[in-house]
Amino acid sequence: MSKGICKIGFLINPIAGMGGSVGLKGTDGLAEAARQKGARPLAHDRALACLRALAPDVDSILFLTASGSMGELALSECNINYSAFYQAPAVTGSADTIAACRIFLEKGARLLIFCGGDGTARDVASVVARQIPILGIPAGVKMHSGVFAISPEAAAELALGFVRGEIKERETEIVDVDEELYRTGVLQTKLYCAARTPYQPVLVQERKRIYTSASEEEFKDQIALFASEFMRDGSAYILGAGTTTSRIAELLGVKKTLLGVDVVRNGKLIMQDASEKDLLKLLEEEKSVKIIVSPIGAQGFILGRGSQQISPVVLMRVGLENLIVVATPHKLSELPDLLVDTGDREVDKQLSGKRQAVCGYRMAQTKAVKAATCLE
Repeated sequence: MSKGICKIGFLINPIAGMGGSVGLKGTDGLAEAARQKGARPLAHDRALACLRALAPDVDSILFLTASGSMGELALSECNINYSAFYQAPAVTGSADTIAACRIFLEKGARLLIFCGGDGTARDVASVVARQIPILGIPAGVKMHSGVFAISPEAAAELALGFVRGEIKERETEIVDVDEELYRTGVLQTKLYCAARTPYQPVLVQERKRIYTSASEEEFKDQIALFASEFMRDGSAYILGAGTTTSRIAELLGVKKTLLGVDVVRNGKLIMQDASEKDLLKLLEEEKSVKIIVSPIGAQGFILGRGSQQISPVVLMRVGLENLIVVATPHKLSELPDLLVDTGDREVDKQLSGKRQAVCGYRMAQTKAVKAATCLE
């Protein structure tokens, strides 16, 4: 594969991830609603981060792409050799992703790189299946499938390793959630198909797992009891998504948005299913604000997946010293590191290092936090 020109399909879902910061928990069918709430496009910048990492080493690669915001603009901005074989309309959708992928296969692509979330992964895999490997640049609100690199830069490293024949492939799962149920707080994940993807440990995320056992529930109760005590200090607490933070809210007698972000002060719910804009307004009004987050099972992300409302701006205004991580001992033992991918490299670097994670009643473990964008 390292000899001659290697053709790589490349496409961007332009609206991917827009729903995250405004609390929509997805963007499928809600792009206009996200815009009206002030959401900003994210996928183009995420794709650029990958392409800029690729750019110095792409002399032997021809990128097959779609016109405009589906790929051509980003590739041209990076002065990378490409051919736009699919003419995308001004407003793109799932049908355009599928049509472009069919053309990439017909034109002889050996790898297909896409920028989006689980919905985009489903569309790509519905055409490609196991014919060629696919690789996701993470840009969606939710990314449970195993085809995503942990960051745009990691996607670049994986793609180059694949082209050079230096890394192997593995078969993984494409999964997605029912967004209508997801927005009501019900997490229903469905396995859609299997796909091939370039694989190297650390660079590729694992499929999300949910841990359930008697001991797991006991430790969640311990964490919740400890949190209910330290949260009585008068501060406003921003609670990220997840079952552990939900257990904290439950003990406080607060109805938590399981898959959203809520704010509690002195045991009272003061903001439910908050957006980034809501949190920034809160920070103007509250003297003391802290954040509680829990890592995604098997993946390890504490920020940048599923709780994009807690943006880099929110984090810096709260103060990184006021970020509290909670997780059960079993979940922590399954994770080599905790990961952050906020979209701001400098914030990710500042978050990196050793951090205490509350894992029981007055119990904590020290865990390394690493920036997914800084693999060294």
